[in-house]
Amino acid sequence: MNRSDLGLMSLASLLFTLALAFPCGVAAQNLVTGDTSIVVPGSRVELLFDGAFFTEGPAVGPDGSVYFSDITFTFRTDMQAGHIWRYNPRTGQTSIFRSPSGMANGIIFDLEDRMVVAEGADFGGRRVTRTDLATGKSEILAGLFNGRSFNAPNDLTIDEQGRIYFTDPRYLGHEPIEQPVMGVYRIDPDGAVSLVLTDAGKPNGILISPDQRTLYVAALDDGGLGTLPLNMSAFPGRQGLLAYDLHVDGTTTFREEVVSEFGPDGMAIDVEENLYLTRESGIEVYSPSGVKLAEIPLPAPVRNVTFGRNQAERTLYITAGGSLYSITVKKKGYHATRH
Repeated sequence: MNRSDLGLMSLASLLFTLALAFPCGVAAQNLVTGDTSIVVPGSRVELLFDGAFFTEGPAVGPDGSVYFSDITFTFRTDMQAGHIWRYNPRTGQTSIFRSPSGMANGIIFDLEDRMVVAEGADFGGRRVTRTDLATGKSEILAGLFNGRSFNAPNDLTIDEQGRIYFTDPRYLGHEPIEQPVMGVYRIDPDGAVSLVLTDAGKPNGILISPDQRTLYVAALDDGGLGTLPLNMSAFPGRQGLLAYDLHVDGTTTFREEVVSEFGPDGMAIDVEENLYLTRESGIEVYSPSGVKLAEIPLPAPVRNVTFGRNQAERTLYITAGGSLYSITVKKKGYHATRH
């Protein structure tokens, strides 16, 4: 989620109109195009759920359920405190899993299938938490760095050693900014938290390649820290998809800018390292070298995407507008597992 979304919030009714235009089970009108080894030509996304305010952070749990965030933004008059929804693909039913959510944004599952959540600002937790789904108990993995609160943890990824990496930008929220940089952090299995990179502007989406050698970071610097007057705009900073060499010890070295046309928000990766990047119009699929391979249009602004697991390993689950969508592709999604 980024600050440009705030302008959309003043048009919240438009988002709901877009979602309602595609009732559950009805496909979007625009057709998928591109590399036929990746996408099915002419296929359409399917709407699984609508009625949320601003969906983000989809993640698939061990039983195949899809968990996703609903960022409610407290400048709304009803002051909802954020939710996490659970979609059951077997029944097609969606229900509230957790509320309040700590203004949950990104969600992943760790190597033991525990839910890890990046909680943002705007009356949120500004921390990373982990929940054991069997017991319901949660713990704080990262609440402070150098004795100061994080800006607004946004998205997460995990490597095959169980180390969690998360981005910490700030796009909105009344809370003071206490960190000197909007960076990327690593949480080690022993609980140690380290700052691993500081040069991504406002880092947003984050991924690790299947071979564990590359850390991908979405640079999405909109130039501001909150809402601006309607007749004024900020000057955007760094935008693009950045690739870092990921070393065995968990440190990083900047390698290249893979895509420079725009700053993606959330993203997913398949087993062949093709990258599924979100943007306003839909999903764009890129090779690791930055060649655009395919496009998946969506009827609402897209914020995040993930692959399913097991029988749904070729299914993309997509959060856009106030809704959850899905589409089947030909490649298997990558998820870290312990070796």
